[in-house]
Amino acid sequence: MACCALMMPEEVQNISACSDPLTENNQNSFLHSTLEQFFAAKTRTLKIDKTDAVAVIELQRYLTEHQNVGQHPPDSYSYDMIVTDGVWQAKCILDCSLNHLIHKNIIRSGIDINITQCSFVFNERRLGQGCVCIEKIEHGSKESNVLRKIKDLDSLPMISKDGFGNIVALQSDSPLQVGRKHYLSLWNNEDPEGRLWVPDVPPSEVVLDESSLGCMFRPLPLIVRVIHKSRLRYYGKPDLKIYYPYQAYFEVADQSGTMSLVLWNELCPEWYQRLNVGTVLYLQNYTLKQSYQNRSRPHIDNHRMKSFHSVEICLNPRNPTAVLTVVPAKSVPPQWGLPEVSYQFAIRSELDSLASNSACDVIGLVTFVSRVERIKSKGNTEKYWTYRWVHAVDGTSNIPFILEIFASSQPEIFNGLYPMTYLVCTQMRKCQEQDSLPYLTSSCETQIFTTGYHKGQPYVSDPRVKSFIQWTKTLKDSVMLKKTAVGGHYCFPHAPIIFTQSVADGSAQVPLVAANDLKSEMEGLHYREHKRLAIQGQIMAVYYVTLPEETLSDQVGFIDITDFIEGATGERAVADCDRTSWESSSWPKRRQEVLEYLHPGGVYSESLSQRFRFDDKTLLLQQSNLHAARWTPEQTTDTLSPVTCKGYYKITILGINQQMAIDAAFVPVMSSGDPRSVGLTQDPHDNTLLSCLSAGFICPLADPLSQSEVALPEPGNTLGRVGQEGRILATAEELKDTHLVCILDLCHLGGEKVEVIITKVYRMTDIALV
Repeated sequence: MACCALMMPEEVQNISACSDPLTENNQNSFLHSTLEQFFAAKTRTLKIDKTDAVAVIELQRYLTEHQNVGQHPPDSYSYDMIVTDGVWQAKCILDCSLNHLIHKNIIRSGIDINITQCSFVFNERRLGQGCVCIEKIEHGSKESNVLRKIKDLDSLPMISKDGFGNIVALQSDSPLQVGRKHYLSLWNNEDPEGRLWVPDVPPSEVVLDESSLGCMFRPLPLIVRVIHKSRLRYYGKPDLKIYYPYQAYFEVADQSGTMSLVLWNELCPEWYQRLNVGTVLYLQNYTLKQSYQNRSRPHIDNHRMKSFHSVEICLNPRNPTAVLTVVPAKSVPPQWGLPEVSYQFAIRSELDSLASNSACDVIGLVTFVSRVERIKSKGNTEKYWTYRWVHAVDGTSNIPFILEIFASSQPEIFNGLYPMTYLVCTQMRKCQEQDSLPYLTSSCETQIFTTGYHKGQPYVSDPRVKSFIQWTKTLKDSVMLKKTAVGGHYCFPHAPIIFTQSVADGSAQVPLVAANDLKSEMEGLHYREHKRLAIQGQIMAVYYVTLPEETLSDQVGFIDITDFIEGATGERAVADCDRTSWESSSWPKRRQEVLEYLHPGGVYSESLSQRFRFDDKTLLLQQSNLHAARWTPEQTTDTLSPVTCKGYYKITILGINQQMAIDAAFVPVMSSGDPRSVGLTQDPHDNTLLSCLSAGFICPLADPLSQSEVALPEPGNTLGRVGQEGRILATAEELKDTHLVCILDLCHLGGEKVEVIITKVYRMTDIALV
């Protein structure tokens, strides 16, 4: 167990100082009685037979302290957990054996748990310091009954116990583990977290002694303007003895040119959020060092300015201690000659003509915001990047900007993205892949701004921004709302038309894995982690489920075909669910022979996009964002009904060596209003099941603006209301004994929910070896 405690004397107060009503309620407090038992029992570990439920208020992540643990190194990160029994709050360390429950979002804010074993961990380096470590738990209500009864959570004091046996009220906001001074964001390392980070506030009046600019001291003071800002970089490691291992790059300029400025360590929490594009700085006690060349740089659109790339300005917390002063805009005289911030706004109609990997800025009206997902950073098994997809229109094209936006150390803006807002993204990079529409991905220097954050930004006077604003005045909200969507499964670019694999090393655009490896791939996923994989196999069975309206309305999780039909496992059928099916004649025998059959194949509420409604904004944001680290009264487990999906196909795939089978969900694109339709190759096809799986859509796509409700196919009814589409499942026999390559999107949605969606299949005639 890699956990120690930290409790400074100034961070606690004796319980006797607390109010009398709380003291009287101690006998009703499970947390208080548990702490008393530790020293009464004279034991370090306490097993609790009679336990009451406590609610998880908050999870807090931080870098693990390095310890000698033999051949089993601990996780890189540790977790503190704040719980309450309704009388007290308690901050405890979570034993590292339970970390995987956070990785899967099983332990999360807003649930009830029962603590069955905990220990008291002494700080061996400090006298009288220690804390509680939770070692074993049982799961309780997924929507906390304890929190529901609390009127004012903030009024409950924080309780803990020091190493002398005194029960104390904890007042500190720092990690319990020794040697750590701050928390990290729960799901990534890029976002500022906690009260440590000084917010952006208007600068106070300053009076600069300009005579000092000509003094004999070296280096001379500098007056510069920030013209670009990068996201935070966290470089902490368990054995690194730096309390605040942060770094942030800025590009600054004066009349002589531009240079990189680096903010180091403790200066990042103090200054990062206060230094914005356009800010004027008066710098003293900086150092000049050779620049790190192997890093990305913003594209600076001012050919008259010279760029100094060989050296960079370093601002350090000590040796020497840098001095920064923010100069208010009204105090900046013209004679300083500081360059204005310039932009490179591109409109959608000219995006196709831009060179690949070129940088541009964009502004658009948001029409679609995907759920937030995560991908694992290369070379670090515990570091994840968070990102989401956004569609935005600017009136110059019928095709929206397709934006892949990674977290940019602006969590309030990133998590607050929703349709019908004006979005500005700077320093986006164009990506162009074969057989695909171009899209823009964010860079290290990307900053995003949406409605409510535009005031005072330098771009507001840009001619293309003004032109965009004029265009939006011609729009009707009622019309645009019909074109909006939030959340759901979304992956771009779409799979290529031809699947190619290298003969030399087996590499492919989508990693081709053995079917037997799928189980480990699924088990290894962390919360909201996304992977796209390909497997070889045959489709052995297909079921179609038309989801009833009440199922969609009440849906809070997994919708699986076995909930609706009577299959091999004997589950009861639901009468109000229309279903059809096809099964290969060889499947019953082969099913008995497979070594393992995985059954994740279904859809969840998070799998399906929702139409955006202002009245549902809070719920839609909660569902599409990552689960909040801290519970708030607005948090709910309610979900909304998707309006563009009435059912899905369950596809059973047998691996090419017939040892592993897996169920995957196929949700074809049926409407041009589906955000997945953008960029989809919409060549006409004959609507056989194989052609639908290959194309990803049912032909032709319905127009949601031309009718009140999208006409969806009845796949098993040969006289279905959409004619040819009603015969889709009747064509499934051509799948029999057909060797296919199937593209699967895997995403862990929290708890036991793993989404497996089949997005495309390739016939052997669609395969190329290069």
